[in-house]
Parts: sequence; C-alpha cells; structure tokens
Amino acid sequence: MNESSPHDERVAADDDRHETPTERLDRNWGEILQELRVTQTGIQILTGFLLTVPFQQRFTDLTDTQRGLYLVLVVLATLTTGILVAPVSLHRWLFRRRAKAALVTAADRMMRVGLVFLALVVSGVVLLVFDVVATRAVALTVSGVLLTLLVGAWFILPALLVPAAARGVSGRSRA
Repeated sequence: MNESSPHDERVAADDDRHETPTERLDRNWGEILQELRVTQTGIQILTGFLLTVPFQQRFTDLTDTQRGLYLVLVVLATLTTGILVAPVSLHRWLFRRRAKAALVTAADRMMRVGLVFLALVVSGVVLLVFDVVATRAVALTVSGVLLTLLVGAWFILPALLVPAAARGVSGRSRA
C-alpha cells in the first residue's frame, strides 16, 4: 500500500541529507550567517583601523598619492562593510514573509560581491602600508602577490572545486 508519510516530502540530496526544501534553505541561511560573522568582523576591524589613520602623527607625511589611496580605501572599506551587512537588513525586511529562497539567493550574491571588495581593501591596505614603510615598487609587488593569492583562494579554487563536487569526487554536494 502506498500511503504517504511525513518523510515523503523530504528530498534526498546528493550528500544523503534528507531535508525538505525549507530545511535546506534554513541550513543555507545558517551557514551564510556564520560566514557573515567572520567577514563582518574582519572588515569592521579593518575599517576601524583605516578610520584612525588620519589621527596618527605620521599621516601628514603621506604623499598626495598615498592620501588619495587612503581615501579610496576608506570608501572601499565602508562600501564593503555595507555590502556584507546588507543580508542582515534584507532579512529584517523579508522576515516572516515566506521569502527565504529570495533571501538566501540575494545574500549569497551580496557576499560574493563583498568578498571581491574585501580582497581589494585588504590588498589595498597592504599597498598603502608597504608604500609608506618600504618603496612603491615593493608595495606594488607585495600587494599584487597578495591580491593574486586572495583571488586564487577565494574565487579560482572554489570555481575549480565545483565541477569535482558535482561529479561526487569530493564526497559532498553543492549546498
């Protein structure tokens, strides 16, 4: 006899999780929140550091180019903070409106954009610090290498792992 059970609407994912679409969205939202905690803390500390720089005695020693770079970094850091906090605001607006799928999708996109900006801010801060402490050539080299490593670790490596995960090579599926 084919009677329905509560488990009939559960979906078996590639990773053998038996969860409903709602449970999957809840899990994905929880994972996004964990990632947000890490990135928000990092960018907020970096932004705080940048905001204190003009109050340091050596700030007046910066060249016009260094001051311009500094101002660009302040804008990038605050923009990055805003992008990485945006999913929280979006959650407030969509809370209890049965829009979890839209929330998870939008938050995922915002975080990807936020990571691009974060990579630029981190490498830019290194560029500024090395330009002040060492030489412009050293600063450009170190900052360029750092940006390359961040792009590799944060974007290229995950892109390379997606097809392997889809084939089941890694033993886990896409969330």
